[in-house]
Amino acid sequence: YLTFLTREIERVASLFDRQRPVVQLHFGGGSPTYLNSGQMTRLIETIQSRFNLIGGDEGEYGIEVDPREVPRETVRTLRALGFNRLSIGVQDLDEKVQKAVNRVQPQALNEQVVTEAREVGFRSINIDLIYGLPHQSVDSFQTTLETVVRKLNPDRLAVFNYAHLPQYFSPQRRINASELPSAGTKLHILENTIRYLTDSGYVYIGMDHFAKPDNELAVAQRQGVLHRNFQGYTTHAECDLVGLGITAISQVGACYAQNLKDLDAYYQRLQEGGLTVFRGLRLTPDDLIRRDVIMRLMCDFQLDRSAVEARHGVVFADYFRDAHTTLRGMIADGLLMESGPLLRVTPAGRLLIRNICMAFDWYLNHAEQKKSFSKTI
Repeated sequence: YLTFLTREIERVASLFDRQRPVVQLHFGGGSPTYLNSGQMTRLIETIQSRFNLIGGDEGEYGIEVDPREVPRETVRTLRALGFNRLSIGVQDLDEKVQKAVNRVQPQALNEQVVTEAREVGFRSINIDLIYGLPHQSVDSFQTTLETVVRKLNPDRLAVFNYAHLPQYFSPQRRINASELPSAGTKLHILENTIRYLTDSGYVYIGMDHFAKPDNELAVAQRQGVLHRNFQGYTTHAECDLVGLGITAISQVGACYAQNLKDLDAYYQRLQEGGLTVFRGLRLTPDDLIRRDVIMRLMCDFQLDRSAVEARHGVVFADYFRDAHTTLRGMIADGLLMESGPLLRVTPAGRLLIRNICMAFDWYLNHAEQKKSFSKTI
């Protein structure tokens, strides 16, 4: 895989100006730490030879880590390669839950990785948790939260909603769906998570992200310049996103593109000398307006309708007439409130921000056939 990935990196890099700085680099798509140190070094050297990586710690270079695959000194090696941000997959600390999802991961491993990361100078540590897993309850997840905050003290937390889609992800077929918590329980877990983490000093950035007040995400949100892309919340709205590897998604200018999802097809395309993109979308003016509206709601928890009108030259009430009835219902339900030209998301509405944004999603509301995407709760 690394051999073919190297080919793709070389091919894609030739399409970009070599002088453009890479201000963010993210190794994800699972936990790439299954690569050994030599393979990781080889991959970084390939990227360095083709792209303009920023020296020192000016760039935000992160990697997802599975503590079960990180022998001692691995974190030190990652730091030496230029990574300065670590995202650690924890999911849940309850042993019964871990066994149900086939991921037994002692807390001692998590603490070992976090301790070593701080010792070698990683400047930001994120912990990933998941709610909605088998056997979870409000109380059991509260115990996980308390332990993570007290023992690991992360700079950020990402608390994701588990999406049970065994038809797409074969490992999920080993999970007993009857053991999953109800939607009501999941909502209570999310509500309790937000309350506990904000009481513990974290800022609720939105959707599934929390950060300490001095973290750049929290600062950007206060300044009204927070952005969101395929990787989640970010402070770099102006950047193109170049995805590399199987299934990767790119966002360049007003275009989206996705790489092939089948490994053999990915190899074949590279052997034939082509690019690995198999589908793309050029955004229309309507797409750009709706993306702007959804972005501001997700990032700011409010929408200045007069500002939207000024930026795009539209009359908000007329342009989004199709969303009027839905929005009025959400105002009546206490999810939104009006204050002059501002639409503000209430605390209750923050729990359902995806549903609020759906009112502005033209494709979702005009789809001829509803696809089975993950549920919002």
